[in-house]
Amino acid sequence: MQHTSVKAVFFDIDGTLLSFKTHQVSTSTAQAIADLQAKGIKVILSTGRSINSIDHVKYLNFDGFITFNGGYCVAKNGDILFKQCIDAKDIEGILNYAKQNALSFSFMSEREITIHDVTPEIAGMYAHLNLPVPPPVDAEKVDTASVLQTNIFMGPEEEAAFMAAVMPNSVASRWTPLFADVNPKGQSKKVGIDVFCEHFGINLKETMAFGDGGNDIEMLKHVQIGVAMGNANPEVKAIADYITDDVDSDGIWNALKYFGVI
Repeated sequence: MQHTSVKAVFFDIDGTLLSFKTHQVSTSTAQAIADLQAKGIKVILSTGRSINSIDHVKYLNFDGFITFNGGYCVAKNGDILFKQCIDAKDIEGILNYAKQNALSFSFMSEREITIHDVTPEIAGMYAHLNLPVPPPVDAEKVDTASVLQTNIFMGPEEEAAFMAAVMPNSVASRWTPLFADVNPKGQSKKVGIDVFCEHFGINLKETMAFGDGGNDIEMLKHVQIGVAMGNANPEVKAIADYITDDVDSDGIWNALKYFGVI
């Protein structure tokens, strides 16, 4: 199948570029990205991670970075193309809720990540992602207007009621039952794709994306070719244009070959 008109490819990190088993980018994926760049195709990272938690994949020489699920988009030269913080009232809502209720959460800003109430399960999650556990939130010093993303550690069954009552101006997405990414309402990786399409003068019909988690759904639906990894969540596979092999079985390389992009 030929799709030689693809001019930009967007990649999620965890479970897509990076294996959960090895915490590495496979040789075939690194080669695929190099082949895309050799053809002049833009390669853009698209993640729910902080801009400060992607150093381990920057060696792949990306042409841009969508971080915080679209809330913070940065060009290769470091220019900030887009930034949108969570409504300060919603951050105040979390802090007030946590005074009366048991709640684990993290705050992410341009400069730092902090966390409130680290359970053994949460510590294990950070180890699974090969990331250090962040320092604790100082509730008295939080700049409520500067939080780009928060993670709320609760099950899916609690999420809707919590969001409606505590964070009505925000939206939750998740790739794990352990926690939800929370961003400004209307925000998703889809927004970041539009930012970079405008930046590079690329038509949306010339785009392709790879992902595996719930926070990738809007991205995969938005691009011309949305590819779910073989290890993707069922709801991601359900909306994808194509399901490739898993991250540990050359999924990215195989899909790019299948579509004739490399």
